Formats: sequence, structure tokens, C-alpha cells
Amino acid sequence: MNRSIPQPPPPTGDSPPPRAPAARAAAGLRGALRRTAALALAAVLAAGTAAAPASAEDLPFRDPDLSVDERVADLLGRLTRDEKIAMLHQYQPAIPRLDIGAFRTGSEALHGVAWLGEATVFPQSVGLGATWDTGLVERVGGATGTEMRGFHAQDPAAHGLNVWAPVADPLRDPRWGRNEEGYSEDPALVGAMTDAYTGGLSGDDDFYLKTAPTVKHFAGYNIEERRDRVSVTVPPRALHEYVYPAFRPAIESGNATGVMAAYNKLNGRPAHVSPLLEDVRSWSEDETMIVSDAYGPSNVAGSQDYYDDHAQSHAAMLKAGIDSYTDQDADPSLTVDAVTSALEQGLITEDHVDAAVGRSLSIRFRLGEFAPDARNPYSGIGPEAIDTPEHRELAREAATEQMTLLKNDGALPLDAEQDGDVAVVGPLADTLYEDWYSGTMPYEATPAGGIADRLGGDGSVTAAEGADRIRLTTPEGGAITASSAADGGALRVQDSGESADAQGISVFEWGEGVVTLRTEANGKTVGLGEGNRLFNDQEQPNGWFVQQLFRFEEVGDGQVVLKYDGYDEWNQKYVSVGADGALTVDADTRDQAARFEKETLADGADQAVEEASGADAAVVVVGNMPFINARETDDREDIALPKAQRELVRAVTEANPNTVVVLESSYPQAMPWAQENAPALLWTSHAGQETGNALASVLYGDANPAGRLPQTWYRSAEDLPAMNDYDVIDSGHTYQYFEGDPLYAFGHGLSYTDFEYGKPELDRKRIGADGTVTVRVPVTNTGERGGDEVVQLYTSQKRSRVQQPAKELRDFERVHVEAGETAAVELEIDAADLAFWDVTSGSMVVERAKHDVLVGSSSADIRRTARIKVDGERIPPRDLSDDIRAADFDRYSPGAELVDETKAQGDAVEGAEGDWIAFDDSDLRGLSSFTARTARSQDGAAGLEVRVGSPEGRLLGTAEVPATGGVYAYTETTTELKRTGGRHRDVYLVFTGDLRLSGFSLTTG
Repeated sequence: MNRSIPQPPPPTGDSPPPRAPAARAAAGLRGALRRTAALALAAVLAAGTAAAPASAEDLPFRDPDLSVDERVADLLGRLTRDEKIAMLHQYQPAIPRLDIGAFRTGSEALHGVAWLGEATVFPQSVGLGATWDTGLVERVGGATGTEMRGFHAQDPAAHGLNVWAPVADPLRDPRWGRNEEGYSEDPALVGAMTDAYTGGLSGDDDFYLKTAPTVKHFAGYNIEERRDRVSVTVPPRALHEYVYPAFRPAIESGNATGVMAAYNKLNGRPAHVSPLLEDVRSWSEDETMIVSDAYGPSNVAGSQDYYDDHAQSHAAMLKAGIDSYTDQDADPSLTVDAVTSALEQGLITEDHVDAAVGRSLSIRFRLGEFAPDARNPYSGIGPEAIDTPEHRELAREAATEQMTLLKNDGALPLDAEQDGDVAVVGPLADTLYEDWYSGTMPYEATPAGGIADRLGGDGSVTAAEGADRIRLTTPEGGAITASSAADGGALRVQDSGESADAQGISVFEWGEGVVTLRTEANGKTVGLGEGNRLFNDQEQPNGWFVQQLFRFEEVGDGQVVLKYDGYDEWNQKYVSVGADGALTVDADTRDQAARFEKETLADGADQAVEEASGADAAVVVVGNMPFINARETDDREDIALPKAQRELVRAVTEANPNTVVVLESSYPQAMPWAQENAPALLWTSHAGQETGNALASVLYGDANPAGRLPQTWYRSAEDLPAMNDYDVIDSGHTYQYFEGDPLYAFGHGLSYTDFEYGKPELDRKRIGADGTVTVRVPVTNTGERGGDEVVQLYTSQKRSRVQQPAKELRDFERVHVEAGETAAVELEIDAADLAFWDVTSGSMVVERAKHDVLVGSSSADIRRTARIKVDGERIPPRDLSDDIRAADFDRYSPGAELVDETKAQGDAVEGAEGDWIAFDDSDLRGLSSFTARTARSQDGAAGLEVRVGSPEGRLLGTAEVPATGGVYAYTETTTELKRTGGRHRDVYLVFTGDLRLSGFSLTTG
């Protein structure tokens, strides 16, 4: 009964040894150079009348024995200009005259196939990251790819095999609304997991693809508020050391076939027109298809206001490397009109169109679309491959492996004989939630259900949600009354003498003041429906706009008003009562809203305590609902566990000393009281259909937990930087740079057994810049049961020209060790992985240095150490007499930002009065003049001071910068400098007004 709202498609971003790229190159995937020769061949084939084929089936592009380049070129030569332009849109139309069917990019497959019906639902990506098991993640990707093939067989045009997954954005900030979609804050772990998952999705054939994975969202994406307008500053070091390592492995190995451009601006330029997209292409010998995000193309000339019209913006996107435009749902008119206009204006040539279409066609060829079924190993996969017993078993294995034991004072594992009567309480005790990119679960094993099934007839399970049940009455004597029909009805104010069942409303608090309401009349959730009235007709919060969210606001005299808090245009309105008694969202102010008095019919915490106090053990299941407070378009304001849940945890823990707190959440949550006082804490992501069974197996010791946290858990939001501060080096965040005391460290996770680490053996202790060190470490299970240990290897560089991470993950292995046994774990350090981006040379550099080798069970639990020497480069003092790019600074003030030098390429630094950028260890001998290349649109005084030692240090000179009439209009300004009085100094350029600086030099004379 929800009212019909025109909704845009959801704006999605929305290991094993890799297959050798050379194998695919032999199959003909070369790129632009061979494409040129193949185009000439195609022209000959198309022109030769004597060799004209008898039917479309005999055309050269359908010959699987030709190279892909030859086949693509032949097909391009047969397409009209209009047909090729139409192929730039997400919904590529059929071409009947060539017997070519329709093709659609973009099926969602983040942790299982989404949005197409019942399918196996695996743990959220952050949960898969917590497994630290690339082999498992590859198998999950493989099962997902197989099920995608099954759906494709049902409807090839609608269920496309180009899948938009996984998300490779590092989880820089746990407040990010899409935290659940990423694997880890560490780029190496992200890169390994992304490579593994795409390897499963793409399959194991050297040429044909099971599906064509597209990694998202490139690049610098980690914020939802004004995500299409915000510009994030990503300096060169952060780009090359933090962003690229997350995306590159899957592209480089050939497992991923493309990337999706991000919504945000990157250094002032929309990611959809970023020249960095070509960097992605350089990582692979295969053709790489780059797709836009949903409605991203419209944004460039729309909300981002970067170009004057769509013709200009679409031309720029095509030149930057966008091959497929996801825009306006299935309506291609904006894309077609914009590209056609760009061609007619001479902004692009048909060669640009051919290049983009050719790349998407190459993917279609590899998916087997134009080959006989007998040649494609995946063509026989049908609907029977969806939700198989094997996939259910894999879902349970994955859900179990990601369970992460945070604390255990001996409460776990539970004993089925002694702990047979269990109270499972909390808002997530007997329900499972899907997230926006989940599939539809074919069945649900809830925590309470899983525990009950585990105990069988040997125990009893009672469940209580811990939610208050209230009645809302009006000053006039009425009460909100709900329909008892299964499909619900409009909520109305009626005589308060009605039964409590008809008027009972359970209130679930999810933090930040947001609540959901469930009517006890039919057990359905209340949401906004037809005519802006409230209906009790939803199983759970859902949809793009999430129209089931409310807030209570106190207005005095013990009364409250009800405010609608959904994500649509009616947000911020209040509930009123119409003449017919129906509750309607139409009041603009509190004064216009209906007033209610809250009467508590049942105290949720008291009910939970009553159940827990009489049980052998209590399991409190708290966490988040993935559609609320943190999801696409909505970042978290805080990281604390919601107040009502904190109070519930405290009350139950105090009532039953044998309490286990289970946090089922999409992200880290701060809960210091529980860490101090609860006997045991266990974290799980929303782990899909098998969550409850996996949880029960861990709680009762059938499985030994071995999940490890893939990101730092901070104690409060005060430990975090501003959301738009992407540069983790400068802000001091993630485990690599954070100097505070986290609640739980990166890599943390406990076991029911103990592991002892022996002395690591290194096959060499000194290597060159291209060398490798093999580290062998014995790991002994000293406990009484078998279990998995995740052995983590970090390094820490002792001296460097630049600030280095405190430690950085280099390798890891999840290994099973039986009780009393020892496993020989072999890990590797490649010297190339020790490189950092040297801003003085504009390249990755392995520095000559000593490195501590740290082996342990988390980033904070290092068991053994060793040391290696790396014979790398010595970075000389910086030579500022060259043309120095301003963006290649070493350090910068909080107000300085990277911006676009031109719309097409290059970065500049934008600053205001008092901002500065620093260039460390600079050789100043003999330098006596300063030349700056600047731009500024405002009149008035502005300039650049050259100082040494600090932003307030000795002033060498000031360059007065004139207004140039625009931020892209640059001019050079030169000024004389005083003698430096030193040799190697840190140089600071201090802004004295608003301006942009693209480059500078210090020269003699």
C-alpha cells in the first residue's frame, strides 16, 4: 500500500594465484595498437563482395577462432554511427539486422546476487573481510557468479553478466554509510580480497568469463553527504599508497574487467572525467571497461556544474575513459543526444566512440555472447544453479568464518548441558536484516532460531526483543489504532477503549534519535504510504527512501509529536490527525502537529531482564538495521551503540553473570562499558541466511572463532577526523597512523585455544630493491582444541625521508592447527611492497633503510620480531630549481586543498590567508629568486610568502599575485629572495590570500 513515488535507480557506487595476463593476451586481448590494424582488416572484410557471408551467423565477428581485436573491429565496421552511440548507454539495444541481442551492464552481486529474487545471501563484504581467507572469498565469488549465470539464463536481456562488484574503496572512516560494502581499512587486505572475489566471479577459464566484474568506486569515495558535490583532497602519496593498492591487484591480475567511476570530485575534478581513469587501463594487458555510476553522467553538467552542458561533459567523459553511461534508467535519450551533439560540434570524433564501444564489445565477446555454446564453459549454467545445497553450505561456512570474538572472560564456549536454558534477547535476537545490496534470503536462521536448533530437545530458548511497547493517546481521549489485517491498513486515532493489542506499538531505537514503530495488531512496521498517510504494512524498513523512520520530539506537558524522518521529500514534516482520524504526514511545524501522550504498556528492558535472570545463560543481540542511519546517501553521525541498546546490555549483564553480548552490525560501534563489564563479546556482520546457525556453532564451541577485525574500532567519534579528510597520513588514521588507544585494534580477534609463535626464520636479511624475503614462522596450538589462527606479518621502516606508517600489513595466512600440533607458516615480503611515493621524483621508490619484521595475531599483538636491511635508494635533498608541481608537497595545512589545474588534467593547490604547503629537506644553496605560476579570480591583495623552518619562520621573500580573471587563467610571478642562511631547509609557501598555485621554482639570478 505504499504510495507510488518516481524513484531513480539506486545510485550504486552502485588469494589464489591470479591467471596470467599473458594467457589472455595470446587469445587476442591486446588493446589500441592491435585494434588499429584490426580495423583495417575489418574494412577489407566488409568491402569484399565475393566473400559476403550467407547470414549474420557467418560474419567474421562470430568466428571464435579470430582474435577478439579482429572480431571487435569487424563488428565495429558493420555498425552505423547511431548504433554505436546507442551502445554507449547502460541499456545497449538489440540490432536485429546483425542478430545481436540487447545487453545491459550492471547487475548487483556484492555478497550474492541482489535484486533478482531469492538467491544465496553471503555475509556482508566487511564480514568477508573479517575472514582473512582469500580462498573462501574466491569460492563465494564463484558461487555468486554461478548464480548470476543462472539468473541470466532466465532473462538474458535484463539479467546482465556485467556485475558491479566488489567495492574496493578502503574503509578509511567507520562512519561511512557504506562501510558494510567494503572489505577493510587496509589497502593490501582490500586488494587481496577484491582480487579473490573477482577471481571467483570471472571464473577459471583463460579466455571466457563467467561474469565480468566491475570494481567500484574509483576513486577517493568514502563520504555520502553531498557525495556528488564534495571534493576530497587526495595527495599523491595517499593516492599511490592507499587508493591504488586496493584497486590495482584485481585489474592487474585480469580477474576484474573494469572499474566504476565514483560520484565525488577528486582534487576538485569529478571522478567521471579524471585522467586517473587511464592509470587503471595501464594496469592490465586486457581491455578494461570503465562504467559510470548511476546518474553520474548527468551530475557532471548538473549538480557538479563542471561543464556548461551535457554535450561538453559527455565529450570530456568519453575522452577521460568512460565507456558506458549509466543514466536516466532505461531511457538512453540524454546519453544519445549529448554524444551526438558533441560529435556535431567537433568536441569528439567517431574514433572516441569506437574506442569506448570496442572496449564494451570486447567484454561481450569474452562472456561468450557471439560464440557457439560449445566453446563457452559457462553456457550450460541454468536456474538450477541458484540456491543449491552446496551454496547453502558455503554460506554457513562463510558466516562462521567471519564470527569475531572480541572478548572472552571464560563465558564462551557455552556448555549445552550446563547452559541449556538460554534467553536470547535484544532487537536482533529473532530476526535477520537484509541491506540495500543484499539478495532475497531463501530462508532465515535467526540467532534465537539457530540456538534453538543447536540445542534441539536438550534445552530451551526464550526470546525477548527488549523493545518498549507503548500506546499513543491524544489529549481528547483517542488513541492510535492499527489494523489487524495481514496487509495492514491506515493508522487512525480511535476511541482509547479499544484493545491494547490494536493500540500497542513496539518502539525500536536505532541511534541518533531515529526509531521504527511496529504495530502489535499485525506485527508489521509502520511507514509512509498512499496519500502521505501512515500504514502498518511493511515487514521491515526498506526501499531507497526508507519511509519507515520517525522521531519523537517532546513538546512539554508530558506530550510528544511524531516527526517523519524518511529519506524522501517529505522528510522533516510532522504527523497530524485528519478529520477521518487517519494519521498523515503533512504538518510543517511542531505547532501544527498532533500531540500525543506516551503510555508504557510493557518495559522492554524489564522483560529482557526477566527472561535473562532465570536462564542458564543470556545472549544479548544488538547492532544496527542496515537501512537506518548508515547506508548509501547517509553517513553515521556517531559510532556509539544506540542508547537503548547500551541500557539493555547493561541491564541484562547485571541480571545474569553468564551473559554474552553479540554485536550484529555493518560497522564498528563504540561500546566501552560492555568491553569493561560483559563476560564475552562477539561481533558478526549481517551474515545472511545462515547467521543464526553460524552463531550457534560458535557460541557452543562446535566451531572455534577465528575472524579478525578488518578495521580499527575507535573508542568514540572524537578519535576521528572530519569526514571529508581523506588523507590518512595527514589525519593520522587507520591502524597505520593512529597514535591513540583503540577499543579494538586492526586484526584483533580471539580464539577458544592458544597459539604460540616460534622464532621466525628469514631466508635472507638483506635484499635489493627488487628482492623478496621469505619468513617462516612455527605456530603451535598449545590449547586443547583445534582452531584457525590468522598469522599477520607487518613491517615498520626505521628511518625515512617521509612519515612512514607505524606498521603496515605485508602478508597474512589463515591456518588451521590441531591441538598440540605445529604449523610452519610461510609468508613473504616483496621489497617492491615497501616502496612509497616519492614526491621529489614522482615515482614509487624503495628507500635504503632497515625494517622491523613484525609477526603476530593482530596489529597490536606482535609476538615475534626480526629485522631486514633493504638496499634501496638514497633520496637526495630536494632540488627546487626544477619546475616543481605544487601538488607534490610534503606537508600542508588543514585549509589547503588540491584542486583541478585545468578541467582536463593536472592538480593545483588552493589556499586562503594563512594556509601553507611545505617542501622538506630542500637544497637552497645559491637560490635567489622565486617564480610562481598562479591563478585567482578575485581582485584585492594576495600573495605567497617563502619561509624556512616553519610557517612563521624566516621570511625570504613575498610574491604578490595579481588577479587573472579566473581560476584556470594562470600567470607567472617572480620575486627576489634573501639569502637562506643555510643549506638544506624545509621550505614553506604561505598563502596571504585566496589563490591557486600550480607550480613554482627557486632559481639563481
